[in-house]
Amino acid sequence: MAAERVDVALVGAGGAGLVTLHHLALRLLAGAPRAAALRVALVDDVERLAPGPDGSRPRDRTWCFWEAACAPAPALARSWASVRVMAHGVDLALDVAPLRYRMLRGEDLYALVDDRVRAAQHAGRLEVVRRPAASRVEDGPHRALVRTPAGDLDAAWVLDSRPAPPLRPARTALLQHFRGELVRTDPAAPPPFDPSLPVLMDVRTPQPDVGLSFGYCLPLDGRTALVEYTEFSPAVLDDAGYAAGLAAYRRLLGLRPAGQRGGAGVDVVGVDHVEQGVIPMADDVRSPVAGRRVRRLGTAGGATRASTGYTFSALQRQGAAVARALLAGEDPLLPRAYPRRHRWMDALLLRGLASGALDGPDFFARLFARNPTDRVLRFLDGSTSVREELALMASAPRAAMTRLAVQDAAVRTARRLRLSA
Repeated sequence: MAAERVDVALVGAGGAGLVTLHHLALRLLAGAPRAAALRVALVDDVERLAPGPDGSRPRDRTWCFWEAACAPAPALARSWASVRVMAHGVDLALDVAPLRYRMLRGEDLYALVDDRVRAAQHAGRLEVVRRPAASRVEDGPHRALVRTPAGDLDAAWVLDSRPAPPLRPARTALLQHFRGELVRTDPAAPPPFDPSLPVLMDVRTPQPDVGLSFGYCLPLDGRTALVEYTEFSPAVLDDAGYAAGLAAYRRLLGLRPAGQRGGAGVDVVGVDHVEQGVIPMADDVRSPVAGRRVRRLGTAGGATRASTGYTFSALQRQGAAVARALLAGEDPLLPRAYPRRHRWMDALLLRGLASGALDGPDFFARLFARNPTDRVLRFLDGSTSVREELALMASAPRAAMTRLAVQDAAVRTARRLRLSA
């Protein structure tokens, strides 16, 4: 059977693939010039994203990000003008203007993408072919072949967001891993949450032997919040470890299990949703190029910030750039998601956390306490200028960062000598 021809195959329907499909639909609906409908293949286990019998979507994840307050933001669960950063002896309420801190739930993103795709299809501007997960992608000089159990696809371009090995392995690698619960508290007790002030980062949590831990709390209202425990450390925890981390953070927030007697606090009377995940944090080198007709998206293409695990804003930048190029008939080759200097700074921070040379709670508390909040947030997303980054570096522990920079220079010099020998 002949392979079905498409303009682009999105291999992987995670965040990167769906964000790219969303931007394609938006540009087509906005009138991007095109003689015929764009044929897009969505290649993944698409059933996992389909609505259930009651029309509900999978509640599998929550994305939190910041962007300009004037930026359009459909389908948000919440949006905030201020955030809270907490450490031992530190409690900062920070205005994030001219940004907004925003919360987007997975089920709302899936529904939004479906709505935009249906609208573009109804307008005759987009056709979507759905196929199960690809078994193989075969690159070619002019087109690529995507093998699937339900038939092959002949694509002008393949955008692949599946996990892939880096160009250069990491010297330092940690994992950002987390578990969160959407909790409801006793309606008879005073509301424990301030809906206008989410906790962005709370490093009062017990710290692991290697790396960093923190909690955060995103209130939907005075009695309901997403409470999450996160670690930057070498390995994931077992169920008991995440339960203990969440329990410790709940106590810091003044929350206690329903029915527990004694002690101050407000009872948690229900957990409506649990989410858990792992994000790689590594100073490896990745490339968006996987072949002549194959490009990488998402973490595989370098969209994850190595020092923080933040990815969502880079996915949006990538998706918009890819959609613009494809609809202009150009190569959807992306620039690197973060400048080279950011990758260097990420490597220093990762090594500092992994080696214990940096006190993680102190480092992040100082960063927020001594800099404008929007500058810190833009730095975490990779969009600051050199001048702003020099100001941020001046607020970091100078002696520790200098030692890490000297060690890094020695490692790089030794590697160059080995390669030239």
